[in-house]
Amino acid sequence: MKRTIAIALGDNGRSLGTLRYDAQGARENAAFEYDAEWLAAEDRFAIEPGLSLVAGPQFHRKGRHGSVFHGAIADTEPDGWARRVILRDHAKRRQEARRAGEGGEAAALNGLDFLLAVDDASRVGALRFRDENGVFQRASEDGRRTAPPLIELGPLLSASRAVETNSETAADLRFLRGRGTSLGGLRPKCTVIDAEGRLSIGKFPSVADDRPVTKGEILALRLAAAAGIDAAHGSLVESDGAWVALIRRFDRPDGGGRLMYVSAATMLGVEAEAGEHAYTEIVDALRANGAAPQADTEELWRRIAFSILVTNVDDHLRNHGFLHVDRGQWRLAPAFDVNPFPERARELKTWVSEEAGPEATIEALMSVLPYFRIPAVRAREILGEVERAVSQWRAVGRGLGMNTAELEQFAEAFEHDQRAAARSASR
Repeated sequence: MKRTIAIALGDNGRSLGTLRYDAQGARENAAFEYDAEWLAAEDRFAIEPGLSLVAGPQFHRKGRHGSVFHGAIADTEPDGWARRVILRDHAKRRQEARRAGEGGEAAALNGLDFLLAVDDASRVGALRFRDENGVFQRASEDGRRTAPPLIELGPLLSASRAVETNSETAADLRFLRGRGTSLGGLRPKCTVIDAEGRLSIGKFPSVADDRPVTKGEILALRLAAAAGIDAAHGSLVESDGAWVALIRRFDRPDGGGRLMYVSAATMLGVEAEAGEHAYTEIVDALRANGAAPQADTEELWRRIAFSILVTNVDDHLRNHGFLHVDRGQWRLAPAFDVNPFPERARELKTWVSEEAGPEATIEALMSVLPYFRIPAVRAREILGEVERAVSQWRAVGRGLGMNTAELEQFAEAFEHDQRAAARSASR
């Protein structure tokens, strides 16, 4: 199987390059090549540091845990929940075809199938993929909205629960196709249009939850904003008695358009799942590619402090990202996927530094001040702001409608010895 896919940028579908894909059995290869017009344009930029602005095909070596595609392309792939929906939908269609006597065993899905199964309208970032017939993938189906309004949250929640409990019907999967296949992460979610007409992510409670996880995420985002962090906008919406976390997409700016986005793993040129990585590596990337490196370095330090104080320990490199500003200059994307984990060991997925290791401590945080080039006086000021914001977690939670029992389920994430350490270090 060989395919040639045109890659475009933004709502206007500006030509960017070509993706060539070759599959021979289980072996897959992919190469990306910039268009000559893009290389000649004054406003050209490399879509990731590892894809230099040069003519000719550039190949990507697939790692053990990685994608067959370069990072900027792979960042738009479905992962976790979305792959689960796509696989179930594919299996159900094969069953229906066999029952209808349409013969032939359908081939297993490959890497390109998954990449092109993501809905074009809600694909993460600004990259778009056009097939050999000039059709953007995945094109919307006739008469169906791939990003539904909030009024459809109930059916989306019901269909997602059916997938979680292995009881989904073909109709459930048809309903989720496109709506629930554009995003990464393991938890059930979908793309919706919020009450203000903005593209948003709807995150559903899971049937396996033993605490109100969706409320916890919105609580963390509210506290992050209060702590001076540039965080994604989140709110809670009730649907059929369940609370859905609604997170506004920051890659879709006011006034329309799409912003180019890459994960921190792509910016660093690494596989997020392979080996250990540190925030000091992100600092290096900011200094090499940042539009405002010192401001973003300070913002990053503030986010680490916040993660330590709220036990946000799922801070792997795909939960950090960058937005393109201009001609190869990038800024930190707003903070997202910030969650308090009361039951987890207090160890960060992304280490503060190689020397500090995974420990989520204020001592480790203060040890990297010289590397981050943050004066001690400024660091104490930031730490005090973050700790004071976190100290209000119960009041902010009540403002979100959380009752005492729900708040107590998160207490260990917020009440621990590092809060006292932060108060002491900020004096």
